[in-house]
Amino acid sequence: MLDTAPQTYTRADEAFDCLQTAIVKGDLAPGDKIGELDLCSRFDLTRGPLREALGRLESRGLLVRRPHAGVRVVSLSTTELVELYRIREIMEGLAARQAAERMTDQEIADLQATLDAHETMIDEAHGQAYYQAEGDYDFHHRIATGSRNTKLAQMLLGDLYYMVRMYRYRLSTSAGRPHRALGEHRRIVEAIAQRDGELAEFLMKRHINAARENIEKKIQEGVLTI
Repeated sequence: MLDTAPQTYTRADEAFDCLQTAIVKGDLAPGDKIGELDLCSRFDLTRGPLREALGRLESRGLLVRRPHAGVRVVSLSTTELVELYRIREIMEGLAARQAAERMTDQEIADLQATLDAHETMIDEAHGQAYYQAEGDYDFHHRIATGSRNTKLAQMLLGDLYYMVRMYRYRLSTSAGRPHRALGEHRRIVEAIAQRDGELAEFLMKRHINAARENIEKKIQEGVLTI
């Protein structure tokens, strides 16, 4: 018989969630060196749970350990980041097409409700940020799982997913971008609800292409440094 008892939320889980959120929001920026004593003091953590959390973050690809350089938050070059978004454009476009074919009506209704919650969050941030917690609260995560394509979801929700989340929040802070992104999300869900896979794929690809163009514009203007 399977053990269905709820898992206990440990101090290591707390430390992991705290540090992962700090990385995603840029409080621990790409390339920052990780020092255990500093993190313990800064985030009110203890050494044992912290070390376990660091190991989990390293396994997710969010931290890298290099000889003689210690542990740092992972960073991408401009070229690598743009290439990552080009990969997303193709893969998430396919996920949106298959989500239109395979998501249930209830899943679509739940996704629409999630976007309503996102709108409230953006308004509370005065339109300055669009932060999505990982998992079911994340629009892109829901589309990937809704595709019912196991291999595709594994690729989108593995290291690629956590790497992308690092940059998505930072790139959502352009004036007007959070509301534009939410509108793009809503149009994708409308296409999925209409079971129009071709349109859903087109809109998703256009959405990610717009995000990539926003990256390139910010880099050119010197607003974003990688």
